[in-house]
Amino acid sequence: MSNNNTPELNCQITPRVTLVGLGVKIRQLGILKTIAGYVKIEQKTVKDSPLDKLTDALVTILAGGQGVVEANTRLRSDPALQRAFGRDRCAEQSVISETLTACTASNVAQLEQASQAIYQAHSGGYRHDYDTYWQVLEVDLSGQPCGPKAAFASKGYFAHQRNRRGRQLGRVYATLYDEVVVDQLYPGQTTLPMVLQELVSRAAQVLELTEAKRRRTILRIDGHGGSQDDVNWLLEQGYQLHTKEYCGQRARQLAASVITWSDDPRVPDRQVGWVTLPTTEYIAPVKRIAVRTRKRNGQWGVGVIVSTLPGALVRLLTGCHPDQADPLTTLLAYVYFYDQRGGGIEIGLKQDKQGLGVTKRNKKSFEAQQMLTQLNALGHNLLIWGRDWLAERCPAVANFGLVRLIRDVLCLNGGVFFDDQTLATLVLKYYDRFSYQLGLALRSLLEPWQIAVILDKV
Repeated sequence: MSNNNTPELNCQITPRVTLVGLGVKIRQLGILKTIAGYVKIEQKTVKDSPLDKLTDALVTILAGGQGVVEANTRLRSDPALQRAFGRDRCAEQSVISETLTACTASNVAQLEQASQAIYQAHSGGYRHDYDTYWQVLEVDLSGQPCGPKAAFASKGYFAHQRNRRGRQLGRVYATLYDEVVVDQLYPGQTTLPMVLQELVSRAAQVLELTEAKRRRTILRIDGHGGSQDDVNWLLEQGYQLHTKEYCGQRARQLAASVITWSDDPRVPDRQVGWVTLPTTEYIAPVKRIAVRTRKRNGQWGVGVIVSTLPGALVRLLTGCHPDQADPLTTLLAYVYFYDQRGGGIEIGLKQDKQGLGVTKRNKKSFEAQQMLTQLNALGHNLLIWGRDWLAERCPAVANFGLVRLIRDVLCLNGGVFFDDQTLATLVLKYYDRFSYQLGLALRSLLEPWQIAVILDKV
């Protein structure tokens, strides 16, 4: 792209010119209209409607705001970003918070329905080709610390924070697409066995999983989801399953039946072996692999993987060469496929905490926090879709996480030219690292709306 003379139009400088371009795409896809069609908040409009303030909260999240308060600095001071999302002003952060506090359980259900409609219209997970490849869904809980006076804040498991109070975020994650399928908020003492069936059922509703699709869906679940009742329920539903035995004492009993232990070449002091006891407690055949790791005190820590996957499939999923079909390779493939949770849902949760600040936006009202939970999930998916749109012409961003995406791609200085109230031209600084490729990507993305994208000094 060569430097061009920009037309004499109304120009505004923005530190988020890439996000401005994505905002136009998001708006033109009707995503904000979908929210408006479902969510009806009973609150008086003074300067901004309740839906306008929800939009402001969402855009603040997309801009990397770590709290609602950052609407004042990231959005209110950026008229170009406001216009890209159909706003001609931004509500003050305290007013946005008041609207969230005014939301009811009915509003939460409405926003969940809107999020489902948006996901079904635009996601890769919903359009997954089950005939060609397996769908991989992961389920887990993540602690959301908050103040002790917040509704349903209670003591529970919060990593490295003893005696902390908070709530729990239950998530179903479409691993192949880095998308959030379901996010649900629960009281702090909630554990995964208490809500696993509810989360899976909700995901099946969002993805519209038929019996045939469930047979081609792999649920990879943290060990807390491996109770006998939950495993049998999932098997009864027809899912493929890859999880860990829930009970530690039972895992040690099963591990005692291993005849031969084999060293893991990737992880020092870790050994694996086949459990030889029969699986009569389950309603369908499963394979069980014992894993033991040497602890600092010299004793063995033991776990047992429970899986319905055939060996050939698990080798394929872990990238083994077709010729590698020996028993040890197959055994290790089951373990490595479980290890891949660390690059799936666990990374997704970590990105949301670091990039979107999901643990920084805390409301005392449970319904207000549930609204934020749905906005966070929608923000996560919009950023992932935006990354995929840009990656078609700017492949360098294809593997960026949310932190780097917001920091290095969306936060670029540039100019935005308006013809009256219509966005006409985006100008990117030519000397930024990604400007040239991002300019190509944005030009292709915005071509249907005749928005020019040029490189120039700003």
